[in-house]
Amino acid sequence: MTTSYQRDDSLDSAAEFTENVESRETLGKVFEIIFLLGLLIGIFVLALLLFDIFRDGLARFLTPGFLTETPSRFPDQGGIRPAIVSSILLGIIVILVTVPLGVGAALYLEEYAPKAWWTVIIEINISNLAGVPSIVYGLLGLGVFNYLLGFGPALISGALTLSLLSLPVIIVTAREAIRAVPDSLRNASYGLGVTKWRTISSHVLPYAIPGILTGLIISVSRAIGDAASLIVVGAVGFLTFNPGLFQRFMALPIQIYSYITRPEPGFANAAAATIIALLILILALNGVAIYIRQRFTIH
Repeated sequence: MTTSYQRDDSLDSAAEFTENVESRETLGKVFEIIFLLGLLIGIFVLALLLFDIFRDGLARFLTPGFLTETPSRFPDQGGIRPAIVSSILLGIIVILVTVPLGVGAALYLEEYAPKAWWTVIIEINISNLAGVPSIVYGLLGLGVFNYLLGFGPALISGALTLSLLSLPVIIVTAREAIRAVPDSLRNASYGLGVTKWRTISSHVLPYAIPGILTGLIISVSRAIGDAASLIVVGAVGFLTFNPGLFQRFMALPIQIYSYITRPEPGFANAAAATIIALLILILALNGVAIYIRQRFTIH
């Protein structure tokens, strides 16, 4: 009798397990369909936006001189050369400032810093800073770089402000990339008598470079497309010369904002054309970073 009861219990358990598996599979398929619909809706909305931008701005973008001339007060004349030069300089300075500081901070927190209460506070603050609105960084840059350091509304002030905006994202993503390096790689190096810094520079960093470059792509793209912080720092919407580091400057997002605030209908087409230029610039920078990431990826 005991054996028959045990068999009945095992059959009931097996049936219940099969029923649970089928219900979980059904639930998983439902969520898969929901997520797929969300993806398709996002792609559809993005396609509509791109179609609208290219429809309004492609003809203006292909106008001779649009990329090589200075702005004009007439919507069908002039170009966006100072804004392009400024955006490229801003991106280069952001990369030069944030990569050493961000990767260095991530290496220190992951490889050297002791597990103490103050490191926990630093980590929490860095994570919180990654979500702070860009206009707050603009106010910080206005107070520190414009007034405290005396740079004024110059390109260097805007670049350093965007560097502050990008730094938390790079630190967080670099830490995740460094943390993903297997400990066995470090232990094998230490077992051969290699120093800590030699291990980090020869083994940890090459392994983590793809993840670090991913964070760099995200942060630099956000910085180049940001307008709020640059408006606060003092970027202008009209410039007739290519700016230097300590001169007034423009940027493609500021140029777009300047165009869409003007009542003449032709400026809407100029704004769409400037958006196309900004998209091409961001895609070009991302393409370079992706190429470098693929070159350093360890298979």
